Amino acid sequence: RLTPHLDWAVFLAGVGAPANAEINAAQPDFLREADRLLAEAPMEQWRAYLRWRVLNNAAEFLSKPFADADFRFDARFSGATQPSPRWRRCAYLTSGALGPALGRLYGQRVFTPVARARAREMIDNLRAVLRERIGGLQWMGPRTRAQALDKLDKLEARLGYPETIPDYAPLAIPAGSIIPALRAVAVFENDRDVAKIGKPTDRTEWFTTPQRISGSYSASLNVLTYPAAKFQPPFFDPEADDAVNYGALGSTIGHEISHGFDDEGRQYDADGNRRDWWTAEDAARFNERAERMVEQYNGYVVVDTVHINGKLTLGENIADMGGVTLSYYALQRALRGKPRTLIDGLTPEQRFFISWAQNWRETNRDTRLRTQVRTDPHSPSRFRVIGPLSNLPEFARAFGCQAGDPMVRPEGARVELW
Repeated sequence: RLTPHLDWAVFLAGVGAPANAEINAAQPDFLREADRLLAEAPMEQWRAYLRWRVLNNAAEFLSKPFADADFRFDARFSGATQPSPRWRRCAYLTSGALGPALGRLYGQRVFTPVARARAREMIDNLRAVLRERIGGLQWMGPRTRAQALDKLDKLEARLGYPETIPDYAPLAIPAGSIIPALRAVAVFENDRDVAKIGKPTDRTEWFTTPQRISGSYSASLNVLTYPAAKFQPPFFDPEADDAVNYGALGSTIGHEISHGFDDEGRQYDADGNRRDWWTAEDAARFNERAERMVEQYNGYVVVDTVHINGKLTLGENIADMGGVTLSYYALQRALRGKPRTLIDGLTPEQRFFISWAQNWRETNRDTRLRTQVRTDPHSPSRFRVIGPLSNLPEFARAFGCQAGDPMVRPEGARVELW
């Protein structure tokens, strides 16, 4: 009904899917607009557009004129002045095409038993802190609180690398030109996806690779995933003290955990079903606090007169503040009964916040920043540091900041969610 001009039987046959497959219309507005264009746009425009799509996707792998044109186009949005060296592009390409196979070897080397044990302890402390704080949240009522605790109990944490990888026996990569090789990988992955249709969901499957520096939370599975690549400096160092590791890695794990319990996570229950488990009253109280955060980030100037979009970045800004808050108190649990040693003249609390800041060190060109604030739900890195920390009395205490200092927000404007 959404797409009367699209012959789904032909389309499904073209991608190798069964003819009676159900279609998840996750983006109905897109489907309506695509159907309108199928009916109204001239065929020569469709041909030109689809021809461009094929060439654009292949351009960086074609001869130098195509690759150079592709780079010049991307540079308008990234500000890059030269392409990455060939070896780096080859490494990225291999990692993308054969991610799970490469990742298992990488994970076994990087994710040591020491790293696994420290990570498990860290997650246990983060869980315990979140449980305590959910119990004391002023904006969350008893009905919502009970379901939040149930969701926390069922949250699964995946660390390092998966135990199994896909069977690559059917994949035959031809020698010679890279385009047929990439095509072979694309067909293999398409066939692997199509084979899942009509079968139960494999809840053990990973949707990121161990060699990717990332962390993620899946609301539909209630699963936290932290790949092996995060368990190395500057995020994690087995030789570093707890303050440093909780400041960097612990805060980012807390960030992902908090996504399960915020304005995004409220849409999925403990079993991953699409169901809003907040009461209307709790949502209103949460939104009132969140609006102060929108105003805070709207005020940050990134480049010239370009401001952060506080509404676009709200979910990630909330998770940043939630993550660093949870990890700060998880560190306090980890330090119980241990000496609070000064290192380089810094207390554990000071080292914690400095580690969080160092975790976000990077250099960006102004062109890249302008693109980011228009398209990315994450704030630029500098503001992922000063934004949440300026709301935290714990940060002010650690460094002796006073009311009126740049990193101390006025009490009436301060945001407190977790």
